Amino acid sequence: MKAVIIKEYGIAALDDTNEQTMRPDYIKVKTVALAINPTDKDHCAGLGRVGGILGCDLSGIVEEVGEHCKSDVRKGDHVYGVCHGANLEDGAFAEYALVRDGFIARIPESLSFEEVATLGVGITTIAQSLYMTMKLPLPGEEPLEGAPFILVYGGSSATGTLAIQFAKLSGLRIVTTASPENFELAKSRGADAVFDYHDPECARLIKDYTKGQLKYVLDCVSTESSYKLIADALPETTDTPAQVVTLLPADTWPRKDITPTAILAYTSLGKPFTKFGVDFPEIPPHFEFGVMFWKLSQKLLGEGKIKTHPVALRTGGLGGIPNG
Repeated sequence: MKAVIIKEYGIAALDDTNEQTMRPDYIKVKTVALAINPTDKDHCAGLGRVGGILGCDLSGIVEEVGEHCKSDVRKGDHVYGVCHGANLEDGAFAEYALVRDGFIARIPESLSFEEVATLGVGITTIAQSLYMTMKLPLPGEEPLEGAPFILVYGGSSATGTLAIQFAKLSGLRIVTTASPENFELAKSRGADAVFDYHDPECARLIKDYTKGQLKYVLDCVSTESSYKLIADALPETTDTPAQVVTLLPADTWPRKDITPTAILAYTSLGKPFTKFGVDFPEIPPHFEFGVMFWKLSQKLLGEGKIKTHPVALRTGGLGGIPNG
């Protein structure tokens, strides 16, 4: 089959490779639409494995269901899902992909392959960040008293727009950052206030708006500049330090009174792996929570309570992916 493979760090190309060996707790999908994420670039740059198939987000048609799978999908179903990209043959950017049981869902009739292809990484990330780590009430549960503030840094990203919607369903007031041209997108997904992260006064404006009551932060960008802005936007003193979740290790975090928590969504998939030179074991509670959250997300999407991210369609199929 054809797949986008890391040939050497910094270089990915479409090439021929063997089809993946079917596993009993995976579902084989013939891919139809694929979405590119920042993590794909990171994998190619050195975080993934040379020879690995790139890609995490996909939608397609079920080709085969492993004998131990518990998901209610069947051969021929139209589905979306998430893969552990660049973990050798586990990537999505191929004619066929293997998706871990539990991290796959049927596409609602009202949505296209392209629209849902952006969901997988975001859903899995939000499960770990907002709910496993911050322990926010799940949508449908009793909301937190007083509707506390959450800052979603990078609110117009695919994960950011999902985070805004889930946080709103959990009863929070959402402050976010975006470029001015994306303000309306963030507001349409439920943001109460949007600030331009290019503005030198952005951190002060967020601090003024939240009146020193910012309790939660999800950094969907996770760079040195985002860490500084977030640190400046948080109150100086508080009895209960804010919970800050980043998507990468925050090695340059500038404050000592608040310790960010870096999450790694791949632990949700319930298999051991190596990343950052660290061996990560199988973590059953992460897997179980992720499966539960995927079921909840599928329900909310079907009910129209969650909207997909706007897509920018690209030409060239698999061969166009190395060019972005």
